[in-house]
Amino acid sequence: MTYTVRLLPSNIQFEVEKGQTVLDAALNQHVSFPHRCQVGACAACLCRKVEGEVSYHLEPMLTEREQAEGWVFPCQAFAESHLVLTFEE
Repeated sequence: MTYTVRLLPSNIQFEVEKGQTVLDAALNQHVSFPHRCQVGACAACLCRKVEGEVSYHLEPMLTEREQAEGWVFPCQAFAESHLVLTFEE
């Protein structure tokens, strides 16, 4: 299964395969995506989910409030639907 990820405000789109992290998919398709460690420790890739669903193999270090507000770690997140993500607060 393949899902589309759209980044706001740039409207850049890329595809993510089932079992691939959102960050890995972006980097493999040469999409500029902020990152450093790729393991969820630095928070450089942290962004907010506007639409869609993600899952994790290991729960990210986000508070319940942050999760409720839609914050995700793309370096650890797997798309479970089409996604719209934003780097704006």
